[in-house]
Amino acid sequence: MKSVRAFAAFDPKGPLGPHQLTRRDPGPTDVQIEILFCGVCHSDLHTVRSEWAGTAYPCVPGHEIVGRVTAVGGAVKDFAVGDQVGVGCMVDSCRTCPACRSGLEQYCDNDAVVWTYNSLDQHRPGERTYGGYSTAIVVDQAFCLRVSRKLELARAAPLLCAGITTYSPLRHWGAGQGKKVGIVGLGGLGHMGVKLSHALGAETVVLTTSPGKADDARRLGADEVIISRDASQMNQHKASFDLILNTVAVSHDLEMYTRLLRRDGSLVIVGLPELPYSASRLGTLLSKRRSIGGSSVGGIRETQEMLDFCAEHGVASDVEIIPAQDINQAYTRMLAGDVRYRFVIDLASLKGTSP
Repeated sequence: MKSVRAFAAFDPKGPLGPHQLTRRDPGPTDVQIEILFCGVCHSDLHTVRSEWAGTAYPCVPGHEIVGRVTAVGGAVKDFAVGDQVGVGCMVDSCRTCPACRSGLEQYCDNDAVVWTYNSLDQHRPGERTYGGYSTAIVVDQAFCLRVSRKLELARAAPLLCAGITTYSPLRHWGAGQGKKVGIVGLGGLGHMGVKLSHALGAETVVLTTSPGKADDARRLGADEVIISRDASQMNQHKASFDLILNTVAVSHDLEMYTRLLRRDGSLVIVGLPELPYSASRLGTLLSKRRSIGGSSVGGIRETQEMLDFCAEHGVASDVEIIPAQDINQAYTRMLAGDVRYRFVIDLASLKGTSP
């Protein structure tokens, strides 16, 4: 057992603070990783505050993990000490159901996904998994991902959630040349959606309530920006989008976006708010065979595809690097929208500290 330093939440309302936890010794198919950087996702905040219920404390969040391999099990052939790797939102699944065999572990038919943190730990009965706000992690090789040295590690970390959460629906719904894609919201998820949609060759339009983000949206790759509070701007784009990716994690009315879809267009939700969305009117859907869908993260195979795509096209997240000791301030700023566009923890900040 290896003792590692971490930052954890100890209850739903208190601040995160230093914590000591143990990681298992690497088994035959395991990869041990020194965590160098970990992105800060809005899901982390929802979980530590138990806004989705079911949080077990202490809770160590973090599922946008990048680092360096420090040890491998005897049966590991695809990874070696020194490799640059990542761990995303999952660390295991049943691996036997049709979804898992199809590379869609995130939709495991047996509901046996083991999330990177706050899931029951199959290797240690009765305990929970602990995430990337820590200095090391041990994962099965099947859930370890290669990170190209073409990518700057700190900027690659958010690809493991924000990147794949937007890449997967963009690929599934066919974003690319000749398609008009809208991205609702320009936060951690949204800014990756813009970059990836642009890299895939789609006409990319940002829909935002913040006029101050227009220049940034264009810098990130948007061809056009719509201020969604401006009815005249919205009406100009009525029935024109093939796909709209809604990244906003706050409950709001979907009708205004559904009306922007052309015939057979889809509004896909990837943000998971604390409270339900207000649904579109059925008439709006029926009138042009529009649909509203949802998408989770991608499977391991698709996540590797996304990482390779980003390395090839020079796509990475815009980040602000922080020490672990600033995580509570980062949560406050994240709630206020005061980050462009992802906080990333430098885990060197925990080395030499007391738990």
